[in-house]
Amino acid sequence: MEVIPAIDLLEGRCVRLYQGDYSQSQVFSENPVDIAKQWVDQGATRLHLVDLDGAKAGKVVNLKAIAAIAEAVSVPIEIGGGLRDRTSVQQVFNLGVEWAILGTIAVEQPQLVQELCTEFPEKIIIGIDARNGLVATRGWLETSEVLATQLAVQMQELGAAAIIYTDIHRDGTLIGPNLAALRELAQQVSIPIIASGGVSSVSDLLSLLGLETQGLKGVIVGKALYTGDIYLTEAIKAVGPGRIQDVPPNFDSRFA
Repeated sequence: MEVIPAIDLLEGRCVRLYQGDYSQSQVFSENPVDIAKQWVDQGATRLHLVDLDGAKAGKVVNLKAIAAIAEAVSVPIEIGGGLRDRTSVQQVFNLGVEWAILGTIAVEQPQLVQELCTEFPEKIIIGIDARNGLVATRGWLETSEVLATQLAVQMQELGAAAIIYTDIHRDGTLIGPNLAALRELAQQVSIPIIASGGVSSVSDLLSLLGLETQGLKGVIVGKALYTGDIYLTEAIKAVGPGRIQDVPPNFDSRFA
């Protein structure tokens, strides 16, 4: 199971939100490029970027930071936040991003999602962010009446490469993943699922590993990496393939 470090971008800085609340943001670094390099040095095989400004604005905002990270690291990058038209999707691909994560338009413009899946095969991931089982949109500021499982099935039919499932109530809380919701989702679709939200320990990662045979192929880890509750090298050794390299003896992955 792939362990994927998250880098959330707000005004060009690396931050973490609590349950998606923009008013509860904690800055971990002024230089997200340095953070990206450190995660890769620790063995990350993929990076998960979120343009938080873009999610609110409805267009990509942190272009400079995204481009700098893509240029600085050798591993593939996936990014979400504000990708609501073809131009924005093409824009991030031009920066060197490997996968575009679509959220809001999956609910509001499924026909556009289908067109993008056709134009960019295996490059479109659907981000399903759920609040009490219902899909949230527009930077988690609005909650739709669409069930997460219902949207996942629809997006699979339209050609999505994978699903990233985030439980909003657990995101940034370190209270553990929503195993029941992930299991239910895995029973509905056959494309890969990536879990996100609430992971606080290697024990949480091991609990997710039990869902690997049902289609859970990766887990995004954010706050726990920055607080030192999880060390990426240890996490990869425990549950994933990874690219473990020699880490400098004075290296400290904690930012709190």
